[in-house]
Amino acid sequence: MAPLIYSLCMLTSLACFALLWRGWLNSRSRLLFWSALCFAGLSLNNFLLVIDKLVLPTVDMTLLRLTVALAAPLLLLFGLIWEEE
Repeated sequence: MAPLIYSLCMLTSLACFALLWRGWLNSRSRLLFWSALCFAGLSLNNFLLVIDKLVLPTVDMTLLRLTVALAAPLLLLFGLIWEEE
């Protein structure tokens, strides 16, 4: 059951990234750009989770996953602060 949930989370994040990126290409809104980058990071995080737990269970990728998981919302936070100015 876990592989299915990990894969669905990754696909959902990837779909959100694709929709936000397409919206940014149409409108060039900076907030859509930063949101798309955030979901790209979340997609990468979910991909690394699949690799870590299912493909290479003997390799500990926790630090890399946590770093990507922290960087993704920080990109969105940076975009929100920058957009406010």
